[in-house]
Amino acid sequence: MIQVRVRARAGHWPGPAANLSERHGASFWGDNAQGRIAFTSFPATGYRSVTASANTPDSALIPLDFRRSVPARQLGEPGPDDATLLRMLRSAVRVPDHGKRVPFRFLRIQGDARARLGEALAALTLQRDPAAGSAVVDKDRQRFTHAPLVVAVIAVLDPDDAQIPEQERLLSAGCVCFALLQAAQSLGFGANWITGWPAYDDQARRLLGVAAHERVAGFIHIGTPQLEAPERERPDPAALLTDLAL
Repeated sequence: MIQVRVRARAGHWPGPAANLSERHGASFWGDNAQGRIAFTSFPATGYRSVTASANTPDSALIPLDFRRSVPARQLGEPGPDDATLLRMLRSAVRVPDHGKRVPFRFLRIQGDARARLGEALAALTLQRDPAAGSAVVDKDRQRFTHAPLVVAVIAVLDPDDAQIPEQERLLSAGCVCFALLQAAQSLGFGANWITGWPAYDDQARRLLGVAAHERVAGFIHIGTPQLEAPERERPDPAALLTDLAL
């Protein structure tokens, strides 16, 4: 049996449930393209359990099929504690890594550091554009204050490494970002992979302690979903698949 624990507010299910009738506090069955799935609601704890039937050949893909990004503004307390974060990261670092370079590191942004970073970013915004409106400045001030935890995944691109192409090392760091999203959802949290201008601005990167040979692959915002994660239309893989004709 494959079980995915998802934390959500009472009355919301953060998965595609259009063809399911929800009954809180009880188990029920629903069918989707992946086979039969059991849903159990636990209002007292805020958890929902998803169990895929073991007799479906693609049961292992259920967590990927249910993955959604929760808007950072809708990620609240509680966030993962230190031990839970380290458990997530142990899974997240298991990515393709040509040459075993480990071309990434993590920067944890939590607690009061989130607000201090926001104030510094707001100051940078006004420095670059003194006429910036209050809405723009406030957006940057609050950029990192919604989710209780933000993990910056930093790509470490050694300029003296001529053996492994830089792009491959950057892609490896990107894989870590996605793996961390998956790890967070698997443990019942919501997450969102965001970059924004602070990931590319030299002054902002210096605030974060990002060296000249490093890049911000992403800011992974992690917390408890405060509402149902939105679904969006997904591409049809059949329309994207072609065959090499030689």
